[in-house]
Amino acid sequence: MAESRLIGDYPVVGIRPIIDARQGILDVRGSLEEQTLSMAKAAAELIRNSVRYTNGEPVKVVIADGSIGRVAEAAACAKQFKKEGVSITLSVTPCWCYGSETMDMDPTTIKAVWGLNATERPGAVYLASVLAAHARKGVPAFGIYGKEVQEKDDENIPEDVQEKILRFIKGAVAAATMRGTSYLQIGATCMGISGSSIDPDFFEEYLGMRVESVDEVEVLRRIQQGIYDKEEYEKALAWTKEHCRTGFDKNPEYARKSEEEKAKDWEFSVKCACIIKDLMNGNSRLEKGREEESLGHNALAAGFQGQRQWTDYFPNTDFAEAILNTSFDWNGAREPYILATENDTLNGISMLLLKLLTNRAQMFADVRTCWSSESVKRATGYELKGKAGEAQGFIHLINSGACCIDACGEVRDGSGSSVIKPFWEMTDKDIEACLQATEWCEADLGYFRGGGYSSRFLTKAEMPATMIRLNIVKGVGPVMQIAEAIQLNFRMRFRIISGKGRTIHGRVHGLLRL
Repeated sequence: MAESRLIGDYPVVGIRPIIDARQGILDVRGSLEEQTLSMAKAAAELIRNSVRYTNGEPVKVVIADGSIGRVAEAAACAKQFKKEGVSITLSVTPCWCYGSETMDMDPTTIKAVWGLNATERPGAVYLASVLAAHARKGVPAFGIYGKEVQEKDDENIPEDVQEKILRFIKGAVAAATMRGTSYLQIGATCMGISGSSIDPDFFEEYLGMRVESVDEVEVLRRIQQGIYDKEEYEKALAWTKEHCRTGFDKNPEYARKSEEEKAKDWEFSVKCACIIKDLMNGNSRLEKGREEESLGHNALAAGFQGQRQWTDYFPNTDFAEAILNTSFDWNGAREPYILATENDTLNGISMLLLKLLTNRAQMFADVRTCWSSESVKRATGYELKGKAGEAQGFIHLINSGACCIDACGEVRDGSGSSVIKPFWEMTDKDIEACLQATEWCEADLGYFRGGGYSSRFLTKAEMPATMIRLNIVKGVGPVMQIAEAIQLNFRMRFRIISGKGRTIHGRVHGLLRL
């Protein structure tokens, strides 16, 4: 697996076994020790086997040294977890326990409580009691509880409880991973796009990230002064020439660039990719005297302004954006970056959230229009059939500059279905399939006067998809729109989630009415 590109450790999960503290002749506590510890071990094993960090390593899980029945033991657990670097806690119990004495009171940890639903075991009572204490103290926690009653000696975790635990852990790991990292904007606002006007308060207060900014001229300075890894650049350029097929040039012949100019644009584009990567996470291989530039900005995500001050004069950065967002490059399979085109910071964060939850490269596309069956037939004379015909239309998505080329759909899983894989599962065959499906076309010089190369591929596959868009609404805060497509069968659920916790649910049959 790959090493982390970021400064600091990944978040650690701590399991807190909570127990009824009553001891005496009947020793209630003693009768519960084995079952309580068994719950903790089962939860830890589930998490280790199911959740990974973005670098491919299994999530680290530690269990408290002893069960927690009174406040002294809660304090001992907190001391242990602080040393272990725990930022996420899951408290588990099969029984009634002393709520406010045993709860996780650390305001910096992300918390959940699993109360066992079993015969003769009132874990539900503790769950309700401790969640009330969390709410009263303003220290939020997620509640996890099984739908069906288990036998008291059943050590299996029910499927619905497994799903709830894993959803919590994946979300908590994503949130904790963002803490202390940066969003790096290279440039600023692009063509009046609201999302590219960065909101530091959102990044700092909601995401726990800092905002870093450099002017686009920094990329030019590094190109002109040779502040990049020369060895990596030569390797990247050779790989690009061998594997990145040049596509058609849509420009009229009188406006086209010469072959010599196009070759220089390729060199420029590859240098931009190397330098943007260095700006995000640094590069210890830069030559002596460039120690400051070698540090980077500890960026978990970034965006490049481009249009228009840059693209009216220099080649666009579509190649850099696409290849960095992809799960491989000239060094082979590697963790995908998040680099938003046009510095659309809200799209960049949307891509980041999905990457952190899925560990997969993220697609960036423009939603151009909804085509009804009638519109298609009128414009082309063709009558829609198959799933598009059943849904009476489709949404037109166009590959945009930052789109990962994994989205071409040519990678297959064991059953032959199209899929976007985590980078650690990508094979040489998968990489070659993506490269063969993609061509790099000369930019439309009417839009990009400086030229450049944009990826072009046609996704012919059917794959599950989740589309999200984050916006900031005045007086409300961040609002997320979510559309989920199951096998692209044109039946979609949507949710609109606001920063104040309000959720609107709906269901759409046929994309046209979304």
